[in-house]
Amino acid sequence: MKTFIPTGQVLAALVGLTSAGISMPAQAETIIRIGHVLSDSHSWNIAAQGFANEVAEKTEGRVRIDVFPGGQLGNEKDMIEGLQFGAIQGGVIGAGSFQTIEPKVGIIEMPYAWSSREQAFAALDGDLGAALARTLEDKNIKVLAWWENGYRNVTNSKRPIVVPADLEGLKVRVTPDKVRLETFEQMGAQPAPLAFGELYSALQQGVFDAQENPLSIIWSSSFFEVQKYVSTTQHVWGAATLALSKPVWDKLSPEDQEIVAAAAREWGEKQRQMVADSDAEMIANLKDKGMEFNDVDRAAFEAAVEPVWDRNADVFGPELMSLMERYRK
Repeated sequence: MKTFIPTGQVLAALVGLTSAGISMPAQAETIIRIGHVLSDSHSWNIAAQGFANEVAEKTEGRVRIDVFPGGQLGNEKDMIEGLQFGAIQGGVIGAGSFQTIEPKVGIIEMPYAWSSREQAFAALDGDLGAALARTLEDKNIKVLAWWENGYRNVTNSKRPIVVPADLEGLKVRVTPDKVRLETFEQMGAQPAPLAFGELYSALQQGVFDAQENPLSIIWSSSFFEVQKYVSTTQHVWGAATLALSKPVWDKLSPEDQEIVAAAAREWGEKQRQMVADSDAEMIANLKDKGMEFNDVDRAAFEAAVEPVWDRNADVFGPELMSLMERYRK
């Protein structure tokens, strides 16, 4: 399968395709600043730029979206807090990070929740995604679309991880959410949260032995320079959320809201395809950089994290748990 290579030239071409023919007024009526923590070569950024150009074209310049990659608007915790109060206008944010304000969103990233990406898409594009979006709207955050972060795998500088016992004693950086911490504690590791922007240097300096992220982030963040082993645990499939602060959303006209929402969904589909197309080449690229890949005993990992589901059932509540089970069948 031909893989999407997110070079600057390709980004320029994509942006050019969507922006061709735009005739913008001298001053847009609404300017929305959208941030994310990943590099400008990542699919989040490429899709966000395409989304911005499509909105500018279809609103005839009434709405202008400026995209700020690489944590320029802050880390995900900062952006979420800013979205609630209108200090941050929009962002592409890993869904798991919303647990700091709404623990129910953590149901998306429960360990081994999804047997396939398509199963997760059906749930998030359906009733589960709608229910979770309502919980965030109550927190002043408008979910425009569910994008993708992908399957997370463990990398480390010490040894291959085949069974959960291999994680024992490893200092693992995880995202700052309760479920992720519980998951790695249950597997015997020593997890701790850290802002993504500080992760590379922490791995380089040996503050952490290991981290867990999708292949695209391992590649785009050059973790191959500071990590040796990739164990394909696929312990979590993660969504991304393209979201606006609700006061910003409410200022848009109904016509422009419809355009923005449709563009968010369209570029969400394209971003998901970028993830699917890139995985095989990411593995080849990382191997070329010297990383060693190994498969894991998935059954052993699934058994190890079962208590995490039991402990969090009450957090999510019967309605969400029922929806989850419907889509997982």
